[in-house]
Amino acid sequence: MSALLQQPFTIQKRDFIAGLEKGLAVIEAFDQERSRLSMTEVAQRTGLTRAAARRYLLTLTQLGYVHYDGRMFSLTAKVLRLGQSYLHSGRLPRVVHPQLHKLAHVLQEASSAGVLDGNDVLCIAATTAGRIVSATLAPGTRVPAYCTSNGRVLLAALPQEQVDQWLEQQQLEPLTPHTITHRERLRIEIARARAQGYAMVDQELELGLRTLAVPIRNLRGDTVAALNVSVHAARMSMSDLQERCLPALLQVQGQLRSLL
Repeated sequence: MSALLQQPFTIQKRDFIAGLEKGLAVIEAFDQERSRLSMTEVAQRTGLTRAAARRYLLTLTQLGYVHYDGRMFSLTAKVLRLGQSYLHSGRLPRVVHPQLHKLAHVLQEASSAGVLDGNDVLCIAATTAGRIVSATLAPGTRVPAYCTSNGRVLLAALPQEQVDQWLEQQQLEPLTPHTITHRERLRIEIARARAQGYAMVDQELELGLRTLAVPIRNLRGDTVAALNVSVHAARMSMSDLQERCLPALLQVQGQLRSLL
């Protein structure tokens, strides 16, 4: 059983604040590729009318979460408060972060932990150990789940029916020449991660980036996150990555289970 499978909390329709949902959707419309958006683009990305998008954008501007230069809108640094609130108060990142530092100290390699969020893995904790191997190793960054080791161990925690449904919804883009984009082959890789208890990915997200991940489980055995080690391909082969880093990852996995 995986904590990823818990049914979403539902409330009575009368208690649901649609305006809050739409306001958050406006914030989420901005990303790394689209850091500046027009009113029309926000409306298109959120499914709002242009008039509604205007009201939400102007309200967020008044509150200090959005900047308007007279033509385009962009997020301000104040939005970081929302993420920092989770990183500082959420139990999972607070428990995982010290263990990441211990792992980095032992291996002298970069490491990160993430959770499944729709199509992506959302990083909740990371340390570089002095090795800059990828710009994705920072809390708050998102990477596609299908081509990452963290993503595959998280998907492996799902029942096969949910994995199949998830795969059918994906646009499997070849981010590098090594990226697996064939659904059946990816299904096999996820099943392999489920069977062996870890996943290895060789330069599928970025050229030169190799990763090894294990699931993070709580005392009930629920998968609540994933933990990986990232290395540069020029320094370490896949076999060396497994031999050198898997024992340390499994040790931290066990330690985290007793804390969660």
